[in-house]
Amino acid sequence: MDSRKMEKHTEADKLREECGVFGMYDFDGNDVASTIYYGLFALQHRGQESCGIAVSKTSGPPKNINAYKGMGLVNEVFTQENLEKMQGDIGVGHVRYSTAGASTRENAQPLVLNYVKGTLALAHNGNLINANELREELEYTGAIFQTTIDSEVIAYYIARERLASKTVEEAVRRAAGKLKGAFSLVVASPRKLVGARDPFGFKPLCIGKRDNAYIIASETCALETVGARFVRDVQPGEVVTVTPEGISSDTNLCLPREREARCIFEYIYFARPDSQIDGVSVYASRMQAGRFLAIDSPIEADLVVGVPESGNAAALGYSLQSGIPYGTAFVKNSYVGRTFIKPGQSSRESSVRVKLNVLKEAVKDKRIIMIDDSIVRGTTSDRIVQMLRDAGAAEVHVRISSPPFLHPCYFGTDIPERGQLIAHNHTIEEIQKMIGADSLGYLKIDRLSEMAEGLSICQGCFTGNYPMEPPREDIRGNYER
Repeated sequence: MDSRKMEKHTEADKLREECGVFGMYDFDGNDVASTIYYGLFALQHRGQESCGIAVSKTSGPPKNINAYKGMGLVNEVFTQENLEKMQGDIGVGHVRYSTAGASTRENAQPLVLNYVKGTLALAHNGNLINANELREELEYTGAIFQTTIDSEVIAYYIARERLASKTVEEAVRRAAGKLKGAFSLVVASPRKLVGARDPFGFKPLCIGKRDNAYIIASETCALETVGARFVRDVQPGEVVTVTPEGISSDTNLCLPREREARCIFEYIYFARPDSQIDGVSVYASRMQAGRFLAIDSPIEADLVVGVPESGNAAALGYSLQSGIPYGTAFVKNSYVGRTFIKPGQSSRESSVRVKLNVLKEAVKDKRIIMIDDSIVRGTTSDRIVQMLRDAGAAEVHVRISSPPFLHPCYFGTDIPERGQLIAHNHTIEEIQKMIGADSLGYLKIDRLSEMAEGLSICQGCFTGNYPMEPPREDIRGNYER
């Protein structure tokens, strides 16, 4: 494998989330673009490939949406100059990592539709498993698609349902009833801001308030960043509508609580540790995972360390439970973002070494317990273990704050097909040898519900038991069942 292929392969060993969404409606008529910008900045961890903002004036003429989007990080795409041009008191923003559809500017969001009833700007987080079926249905009735993403299917259905609905929120609910899979949506119409969450609650969505403005966002950390107070979570299956009269709720799509299926990886890895999702602290969940690892997979050692960033809280939990000191072994390069220049690397350079360095003084001659959030293909773990050994660690014991991945995900996490998952093809003992660890332990599956404080969660990537029948083919291509 040449160096460029190795770089791509190594980069793919960490899981990616699909998107983050942020919508705002200021009833006092103030411009919202700059606040949406900072909200997206807080959600940057959810997607680093592209971003965009669409705003409009509720007091202005129809079809006055002003949109701007591009490839790259939020602070790369937007400047003060183009933000100042985006005048409007209602709008939505989006950050994206592609799990469905190519990484191109055309596939960046928000999507903007001009149609007979007015305009819609839509931002979507998640992945539909019936997107191909819905797309074909629309194409046979004359729809022409400009992108390859499932979000455009949603936008078309909302616009189509709006023709036969009294309100935009009714159109969103009727369209949502046709969708299968994961979706958290924020939709801006000329006079309303609408949020919707799929009945299983795969992806998070919450409501905030600042002065006389309401916000709907993927995570509570975005609310705090812009100085808004948390109001509540959007419930799985709920459609909420924000107008100057307040918030209205439609719960016709809600399922019984025991059928809900939140993505457990929001708590393990995706969400920022300072967020709360459905009343559960992400930081506390990761601490709890570390405590469970210490109880279920104990080992004698001198120091517990986390692989930044999501491994840190779990490492602290392991330390507190075990009594083994917690320390810092890795220094992370904060300036490595979405990509960095990869010249013809002839020897040792790798994305892992560019992003992480080891504090030799912290690990030399010590027995180290290294906590990470997951092992996908194993290509990153073996390099990090070797870095600790090169720095003089006497032993390296790896503990993973999730169970082994055995199955792909169809709902917005880029867990690949089974053949590419190291745990599907190898035993834990074999994986331990492959990554060069002295011992290896995973979080037990029965600990997941406790970690999420009893919330109903999706465990499909660990057990193969999905909350709904998975597709033989979804928008990303063929998958082995």
